[in-house]
Amino acid sequence: MRQPVVLISLESPHSFWRLSSEHERALSAAFPGLEFRRATEDAVPHQLADAHVYFGWRFALSWLFAAPHLMWIASPAAGTDHLPVAEAHSVGVALTRSYGFHGRPMAEHAMGLVLGFSRGLFISQRVQRNRGWWKDDLAEEFFDLAGATMTIVGCGSVGRHLAQAARAFGMNVIGVRRTPPAASEGGITWVHTTAAHQAVSVADVVVNLLPATPTTDRYFDHNLFSACKPRSLFLNLGRSATVDQSALLASLDTGHLRGAALDVFDPKPLPARHPLRLHPRVVLTPKSSVFCRAYMDEAVAFFADNLHRYLSGQPLNGLAEAPATRSPLVGG
Repeated sequence: MRQPVVLISLESPHSFWRLSSEHERALSAAFPGLEFRRATEDAVPHQLADAHVYFGWRFALSWLFAAPHLMWIASPAAGTDHLPVAEAHSVGVALTRSYGFHGRPMAEHAMGLVLGFSRGLFISQRVQRNRGWWKDDLAEEFFDLAGATMTIVGCGSVGRHLAQAARAFGMNVIGVRRTPPAASEGGITWVHTTAAHQAVSVADVVVNLLPATPTTDRYFDHNLFSACKPRSLFLNLGRSATVDQSALLASLDTGHLRGAALDVFDPKPLPARHPLRLHPRVVLTPKSSVFCRAYMDEAVAFFADNLHRYLSGQPLNGLAEAPATRSPLVGG
């Protein structure tokens, strides 16, 4: 009987997002009964015919038609909005995301942005070339983290890491999620999404970690930004589709928001003259919050654990929920 085939396509110009020869050797040694094949993204459609499992950054909808034996698509990413979740589900192919290792770098990134605003670091960097002394400016703009409140909207695995970091600075943390834990956890005050307006109204820092789904589209709209505490700071490390950028700009222009730090935005990249790019109280980072030297080590470890589960018939971790939409692959 032919060995089951695992096709891997994990290319990137950055070494920490690219499968190495060491990773491949480790997988082959851990699963001697499987055949591991590597493919460039261009070659994937031509090599899917024999594949039972696919592990990669991208999976195009059209590739499903070239994969008659495929049973499972595994992504090293935390989000699945760029993948054909509903279509894979409709033809009986499992699709999993990865989690548990994105939290540390994203928490570091978020706290770096918060500190940049709270200590006036971004102001200093902006004016140092043209101003001799700006101490009085910072005296008006800085704010203390100790005793301040951070509200994390979409507080899951990443949010828990961030909450731990924020509490180390003496901050109070409110976690907003669809299914709050039944008991107190990690010093977080948990609230349901129905209380989101109240949760942001008392926050000095609001962090958006929402995934992109039909129900979160432009979740941060004029009403929610208006509910934010005056002079609060807004961070988006979730998905750009969850924020109405016009509403965000309006809140910044009126001074209702102190500032905004965005790791995601639409379009990507922003045009040179886009108002978010030019705004004096906006800091942009190029979707770099998950940069981590150990990223692929962690991603491969997560995949290997799931591969053990797959081979032993256990439920897979990170199964993506199929959206409640009609799949174009379903006839009738």
